[in-house]
Amino acid sequence: MPAISRYPVPDLADLPEDMRTRILEVQEKAGFVPNVFLALAHRPAEWRAFMAYHDALLLKETGSLSKGEREMIIVATSAVNQCLYCVVAHGAILRVYEKKPLVADQVAVNYRKADITPRQRAMLDFALKVCTESHTIDEADFAALKPHGFDDEDAWDIAAITAFFGLSNRMANLTGMRPNDQFYLMGRVPRDKSAAK
Repeated sequence: MPAISRYPVPDLADLPEDMRTRILEVQEKAGFVPNVFLALAHRPAEWRAFMAYHDALLLKETGSLSKGEREMIIVATSAVNQCLYCVVAHGAILRVYEKKPLVADQVAVNYRKADITPRQRAMLDFALKVCTESHTIDEADFAALKPHGFDDEDAWDIAAITAFFGLSNRMANLTGMRPNDQFYLMGRVPRDKSAAK
């Protein structure tokens, strides 16, 4: 199997306790350790900063963005940045949150033709402008969000997620970070409720 990063990947047992605890919690919940956790652990101080900002953006309880909408932003902008890791990993999370097996592929390829709401399309229009032309953002871009229920704080959230994953995309591409095989299949087949009984 190919390496998950072109940089050295530390052994879980060799990591500081706080990092090891966080990674084991993720493993317990997901059933595997997403490669990003191990690949970025090459630099512990940066890993901690990365995870802190990640959590501040994606786990916050305020604002009007749903968990699925946050993942849509990540998938759409990561596709523009040609980041295989983030498109695959966050595409899996998007499918799970939205309970729509097709949505991540649609958003990654062309969100304008995806089965999403007008609100989500406006959100992604703004995110893509931040991603590719942030120097041209003006009042009209904020105004275009308002009819869809987004205020200026929501615009900040959309932009911050886009910007943070711009960093993530570039580091994943730099390191040659490989998506876990498990991500490719997650959320693609709706669970058979009768089989769960």
